[in-house]
Amino acid sequence: MGHSGTDPKVFEDVIEFAKAIGMVALPLHKEQPGYILNSLLVPLLDAAQELLVKGVAAPETIDKTWMIATGAPKGPFAILDVVGINTPYNLSLAKAKAGDKGAAEIAEYLKTEFLDKGRLGKQNRKGFYDYPNPKFEDPDFLK
Repeated sequence: MGHSGTDPKVFEDVIEFAKAIGMVALPLHKEQPGYILNSLLVPLLDAAQELLVKGVAAPETIDKTWMIATGAPKGPFAILDVVGINTPYNLSLAKAKAGDKGAAEIAEYLKTEFLDKGRLGKQNRKGFYDYPNPKFEDPDFLK
């Protein structure tokens, strides 16, 4: 990502250098909180957590739905386990402090159902799922 003072030639040279050393160049034309990945990912993860907290569906059902519908290799709760439960908890807590009541419910749920029980995510092999998880290797999981 450049800025208004970045020479366009330098910007292009950096992109070409990244490609030359085997990186995937993802040029950004404007700074944005969360850049691209988190701008897309956070709303998905928030929606999944909201479905869970409201009692709409269990994590496995939500993950299966996402995986079947999109062809993604992981669902939102498997992603949350990779990220670690502390991160979505802290994000929800910050939103709750700003007055978001739904985020307050999610933060409380994550605290009582996961953090207080030592379920931190994949880092300690216990989160929304226990790891290793043979379900994810089973071809019938998505049936």
